[in-house]
Amino acid sequence: MDYLVNLSLLKPDPALDARMAEAGVTIRRPLAPEARLVTEWVAETFETGWSSEVAVALTRQPPTCFIATRAKKLVGFACHESTARGFFGPTGVDEAARGLGIGHALLLASHFDLKTMGYAYAIIGDVGPSAFYEKTVGATAIPNSAPGVYAGMLDV
Repeated sequence: MDYLVNLSLLKPDPALDARMAEAGVTIRRPLAPEARLVTEWVAETFETGWSSEVAVALTRQPPTCFIATRAKKLVGFACHESTARGFFGPTGVDEAARGLGIGHALLLASHFDLKTMGYAYAIIGDVGPSAFYEKTVGATAIPNSAPGVYAGMLDV
């Protein structure tokens, strides 16, 4: 099922920014020379389908992908505008780095970018951890949205 986020309700979270700084985590857009590193990391850490979506997000200018780094290592990513306009995802955080708020920080970076692009709402496609999205950005389920844009995808 897809979820809807009202971008006008989002506010910066200085406490989250401080947590990222304290943990030594930087949230930023990847540079072009990092594209292969990012797509390969996503394929190895998560799945190849997601790395394809990352590849699309990296071709946009500016990229519609954010990465989380810690000690010059990739620990998370989040994309938007890769599968469909106004869509958020995919996103993931390395298992060893979970619990620090990195996923939340990546989510906000992407959603603020969508807001800057002129969107009033964002769609989170095929939501997995619905409670996380409901809590962090007030996401609500979109009735009759499954399977949505992902209907008819090729089997791997």
